[in-house]
Amino acid sequence: MSPRPGIDRLQLLQTAAELADRDGLHALTLAALAGKLGVRSPSLYNHVDGLSGLYAAMTLYGLQTLHDRMLKSVAGRSGEDALRHACLSYVDFARSHPGLYEAALQPIRPDQQEIQQVGDQIVELLLQILAPYQLSQSEALHTVRTLRSLCHGFSSLDRAGQFALDLSLDDSLEFMIRIFIDGLTLHKNQK
Repeated sequence: MSPRPGIDRLQLLQTAAELADRDGLHALTLAALAGKLGVRSPSLYNHVDGLSGLYAAMTLYGLQTLHDRMLKSVAGRSGEDALRHACLSYVDFARSHPGLYEAALQPIRPDQQEIQQVGDQIVELLLQILAPYQLSQSEALHTVRTLRSLCHGFSSLDRAGQFALDLSLDDSLEFMIRIFIDGLTLHKNQK
């Protein structure tokens, strides 16, 4: 296999995501990535600092992709509709890119400021979506955590094949989102 000239960072990350989606994040190796790209492993060091650097780059890429998908899904929407679509896009991302989603969940070190900024952008987007519910700052942050827990829990159980009943998963997802929104609405109306 002859080396493939001109590999750029985005192409490297997209290929790494494809491998991680297929085999799982922790099955991703520099050798496998280099083989898929048609280059030798040392060539990857032009773009990432070893395997740990690749994982950090995948975390950033995963969070950016999640943010972009959520942002696109809520464009032109507000209130319940925006909240519903944010949830649906989160679960869709986890379903369609399981390896990249796993990468997005990696712990963020204090020195990984760029990754932290993208994580903060996701939180800010959700806080904007939640603004009509007139939550206090702490309530809004608790709500973001709750929302993330619901979407992540659903996605994780789905991925693990834990929903074995003969019942529509999409209907269950919509039901979960509806109950969440109804609870927020009730909370707002009781203030």
